[in-house]
Parts: sequence; structure tokens; C-alpha cells
Amino acid sequence: MHVEIRDLSPELWPAVERLFGKSGASSGCWCMFWRLQAGEPYAALKGPALKRRFRARVARGDIQGALAFADGEPVGWVTYGPRTAFPRLERSRGLACEDVGQVWSVPCFFIKAGFRKQGLASRLLGHAVERMRAQGAPWAEGYPVQPKPGGAMHPAGFSYTGTVAMFQKAGFVVAAPPVHAKVRMRRALRSGR
Repeated sequence: MHVEIRDLSPELWPAVERLFGKSGASSGCWCMFWRLQAGEPYAALKGPALKRRFRARVARGDIQGALAFADGEPVGWVTYGPRTAFPRLERSRGLACEDVGQVWSVPCFFIKAGFRKQGLASRLLGHAVERMRAQGAPWAEGYPVQPKPGGAMHPAGFSYTGTVAMFQKAGFVVAAPPVHAKVRMRRALRSGR
């Protein structure tokens, strides 16, 4: 399988739409869950409303992300950017941090069924880290799910933020005690940090 990773651009919207499908990747999210402002109810917006928002932001170049293509077919997605681009992170008590302006985040992945557990999310994470570093980000954060007791894996729909093991392999370390199932992990992107 030949895999190519391409940075998101407005021209790639048809590939995003094909990958996310009618469900919008995960329960109508359209990669907007972390981007919602205070008071915006996800349950009322999920589906077509979030798709319209996401498409408009992609067209304006407001969304940073990358797509993985396997033999030309879109099979994976990662989004990243300044932490301030994901306001819901700050409203999550366990994921808050004190140096928001210095942090870039990798809050979401989507891997097409049939292509999971083949390392695509790890490759997308590596790509995101390099893009963030190139843009001068001092710190990168992720919010993966920790394993269940006994090491059992969570269902794929619950692991959209990645796994602790994947982030550890990419050089991230735990930045705060885990809250619920998510763990805030961090990696320095500039030398000397």
C-alpha cells in the first residue's frame, strides 16, 4: 500500500467529504467539536450544520490538517493548529493549561475503517508535528485516551484523539494527571525546552 500525506487545501474538499462520509467522520462532528464556542450545543449542530461550517472554513483556509491517501483513496485525517483555534479545550477542566498562547494542539484523527491499526495515525501525527515545528510552535499537545483497566482498547469511535502509546512513541510526555479517559500530553518543538 502506497501512502501519501497531503496538507489540507480547499481543492481537497472532495477528498475530505469522501473520507468523512455521510456521518461526518464521527457522529456528525465534521471535525468541529473542539472548535465550538461557549454556548454552542453540539447536539443541535452536529451533521449538516457543522458540515457547512467546516466546509466554509476549509474554503477560507482557516483549518489546518492533513489527509492520508492510500493508493489515491483518502483514508486518514489529522487536524492541528494553535490551541486557541480549539476553544472547547479551554472549557475542558482536565485539559486546560496555563500557557495557552505557546501551545499548538493535535486534538483529532479519523482513520477509515479497514485502514486502522496500520500506523496511519502515527504517520499523520508525525506530519502534524513537523508542520507545527515549521510554523514556529514552541509546544505541541495531544489529548489521547488512556487504556482501559487491564490494557483493553477503547472502540475506534472513542479513540478519535489518539492513544497514549502513539503519542509516547512520537516523543510526547504526560503534562497533567489524567482526567476521565483523556490525558494531556506535551512535546517541545524548539530545542532547549
